[in-house]
Amino acid sequence: MTHSVTVRVPAKVNVQLAVGAPRPDGFHDLANVFLAVGLYDEVTVTPADALRVTCSGPDAGKVPLDATNLAARAAIALAARHGLAPDVHIHIAKDIPVAGGMAGGSADGAAALLACDALWATGASQEELLEICAELGSDVPFSLIGGAALGVGRGEQLTPVETGGTFHWVFAVADGGLSTPAVYGEFDRLTAGTRVPEPTASAALLTALRKGDTRALAGALGNDLQAAALSLRPSLADTLAAGTAAGALAALVSGSGPTTAFLVADEAAARKVADALLASGTCRSARPAASPAAGATVV
Repeated sequence: MTHSVTVRVPAKVNVQLAVGAPRPDGFHDLANVFLAVGLYDEVTVTPADALRVTCSGPDAGKVPLDATNLAARAAIALAARHGLAPDVHIHIAKDIPVAGGMAGGSADGAAALLACDALWATGASQEELLEICAELGSDVPFSLIGGAALGVGRGEQLTPVETGGTFHWVFAVADGGLSTPAVYGEFDRLTAGTRVPEPTASAALLTALRKGDTRALAGALGNDLQAAALSLRPSLADTLAAGTAAGALAALVSGSGPTTAFLVADEAAARKVADALLASGTCRSARPAASPAAGATVV
């Protein structure tokens, strides 16, 4: 058994998040086009006398360190399947915003799963790992594979999406988080009494990704949860306006928020928009990043 294993795992942005009406099980059917972006957490697992989780980095104090943490749940799930005790120390080095709509917790779950698989030499197939990921949460499977993908069902049923180039972004991190269940609850409140259409992927958006056409992608971005996030956190409108005024080609709330995402033309534009967002005082930090990025990878 190796001494420790470290896995690097990317954040995600939803370039399209189409949300259907609530299902009987409380989830929503989605057409969710994921793009992995170059902001990363690193998760290290080391043999220990008992399962333990620690965390460092921005907002580490907001990360649960008990068995509710997706990284801990991943270790427990893999161990149970292979008749092992989940006795590892999991250390999460955070750089993905916490509760920011960029799947940071899901990323840590995928990373811990891959790391424990390598540490314990379980020999799990990718199919088995993806099955465990889907049990852990809707965004966890994508964190494992990265790149670009369309997620349907509740987002866990993935089909890879072709991308033809590099897309440049700026992510503005807000103070505090937003609860994903609360945002979905607000979506249900805002859409109550209306017909919510079946979620479908945008053909124009998929074509823009395939061609690497940044301007066409800017015109096709969409997030059905944005109105709900803005309803719960009206100040995000000021952040979106500041990034657009600075030259972003498009702006949207990332997933359930409160991180906001700005698609820009190139690296130089990303630096300019990030500087302007910081100067605007409408966000805590502004982070340039490129996409697509590789999924969870042992380093």
